[in-house]
Amino acid sequence: MRGRLKIPHTFAIVYPLILLAAIATWVIPGGRFQRAIVEKEGFKREVLVKDSFEFQESQPQFFAIFEAPLKGIMRMADIIGFIFIVGGSFYIFQKTGAISGAIGKIVRIMQGHEKWILVIVMSLFSFFGAFFGMCEEAMPFVLIFVPLALALGYDSITGLCFSFLAAGVGFATAFFNPFTVQIAQKLSEIPPVSGWEYRVGIWITVTFFTIFWVIRYAEKIKKNPQKSLTYEIDLKKRDKLETEKQEVGEFNRKHAVVLIILTIGIAVLFYGVIKLHWYITELAALFLAIGILAGLVGKLPVNAIAEGFIEGAKDIASAALIVGFAAGIIIILEDGNIMDTILFSFSRLAGESSPLLSAYIMYFVQTFINFFIPSGTTKAALTMPLFAPLADLSGITRQTAVLAYQFGDGFTNMIIPTSGVTVGTLAMAKVPFEKWFKWLLPLEIAFVILSLLLLIPAVLFQWNGY
Repeated sequence: MRGRLKIPHTFAIVYPLILLAAIATWVIPGGRFQRAIVEKEGFKREVLVKDSFEFQESQPQFFAIFEAPLKGIMRMADIIGFIFIVGGSFYIFQKTGAISGAIGKIVRIMQGHEKWILVIVMSLFSFFGAFFGMCEEAMPFVLIFVPLALALGYDSITGLCFSFLAAGVGFATAFFNPFTVQIAQKLSEIPPVSGWEYRVGIWITVTFFTIFWVIRYAEKIKKNPQKSLTYEIDLKKRDKLETEKQEVGEFNRKHAVVLIILTIGIAVLFYGVIKLHWYITELAALFLAIGILAGLVGKLPVNAIAEGFIEGAKDIASAALIVGFAAGIIIILEDGNIMDTILFSFSRLAGESSPLLSAYIMYFVQTFINFFIPSGTTKAALTMPLFAPLADLSGITRQTAVLAYQFGDGFTNMIIPTSGVTVGTLAMAKVPFEKWFKWLLPLEIAFVILSLLLLIPAVLFQWNGY
């Protein structure tokens, strides 16, 4: 459409970043921190040793720009495999007709009250992100919520907001998240879960701000679908949904049994993540098992189950490539021996400013580093041993440094092309990264403003939380 901003394709964004990283290895001096393995409560983590940074020779990268994507695919093999297996398994669910039938029933029941589905589901997924750090676990749910959003009269972007955006907001404003808050607090040598009262307030504030933002957008799209960035894409999806609806017919007992299997599987997922510390391998196995079981209960022929799995995996093959290419950026920086130099430079900047400015610098530094290290756990292990002592020198509390880390780690996870979870989720939802980026950018700016405002009380009142 004339007049619209033309944002490059995802591959046209990611590969130049690989080239830029390679150029940086010729310009930025090399350097390295010493590292130590710290074991707490049975978990081993690598942390940087304070005051151990030394400049070294960099390792300029050239031919590596062609090797990095494959190395990235090898490094991210677990997430790539997870995407394939979940995509294939959910396609089996779709072939049973249970999801299409259930969506039709929900639409009829909630007619006139669609926005309450948004409020309830987004609040729930935000809580999951805040409490136990739902991240990768939220990926498969877009395969349910995108079709539901379309059936409710919304668009694919709204479908992504149901689970992916909501869980991301909860992750960024977490009050318990064991993968970010608790690890950062332990590395900062402050009591685990301390300061939860202020964090709960932050979570409630940002969650309902986000829900309000999404509802306003969703209602606008409901009135005029052509305003959606995914309008043309959604036309094809709606045609497919209508065809499936006609083929499936009314929701029946067979569909109900298949959905019971899915519900039990989701309950097992939550139990496994919270109690048994499951991760990618176990979750992929779970989805494969419930996908096959759903196919059998749905009375699909064995060949149809196999063909459905392959077809679903093929549909999201592009996600595997994007995830690998994105990881290649990090590999270039590490192999060029400049990753630690970047960390060291920003840590010095944060330690030489006024208290509020130091908190802001820490936040922006964490945001910048997040582009290169999307993993919250890894980033906590790398940065908090540096930022906690810097907080003491800057006149802010270590609790505030943890909060700056949370904000810098969490919000941009939903928009950066280096996040395997983000590009994988978008591929599952069949929403181009460039369209999601364009839609989310104004909300991300609002998140930056909220982060800066919410850091002010923590600095002014020397917030400790214990």
